Amino acid sequence: MMVLVVGLILFLGVHLVPTSPELRDGLKERIGEVPYKVIFSLLSLIGFVVIVLGFHKLQLHPGKNPILWDPPTWTRHIAVALMLPAMILLVASVIPSRIRTAVRHPMLIAIKTWAFAHLIANGDLGALLLFGSFLAFAVYDRISVKKRGAQGPLGNATPSSPINDVIVVVVGVALYAALLYGGHQWLIGVSPIPALG
Repeated sequence: MMVLVVGLILFLGVHLVPTSPELRDGLKERIGEVPYKVIFSLLSLIGFVVIVLGFHKLQLHPGKNPILWDPPTWTRHIAVALMLPAMILLVASVIPSRIRTAVRHPMLIAIKTWAFAHLIANGDLGALLLFGSFLAFAVYDRISVKKRGAQGPLGNATPSSPINDVIVVVVGVALYAALLYGGHQWLIGVSPIPALG
């Protein structure tokens, strides 16, 4: 459990830095923009790897990961359904489109949707810590983004063609299908399809 907690603190702690323009700009001024980006990326990657290892370790040792509640089957159906718009919004965060323009911060909405979906479908303490932390962070970051007027990874980019909307949806659906039919099993070790039974 401690490994997961350390990973969450490192990963989310690093991502709290950009929510404070004064702290972020101060660090950039002190160490330079390129070193700041390199350190930010490196610490984020380390934090992410530690999160994955910590969560995986909990799945291998259920005795260290107490079950807090037993989610009913219908929550798993909702989780699987919610992941489709989450994947489309995730893709919209990196491709200029009217979808991205309409929702403004699709990545944050995708993270909130992903975290909420997995939170309601899992009843163990590890899941509560992992998905609850990401949900809380995404809510906080959305409030922060609104206050500081951040534009997200695409900045003020506008869609070059309506075809971008089609591309976003098609790629999002393809990503969703890949995860549903084998990808989730390969990455996480659990298939969402048997969980629906």
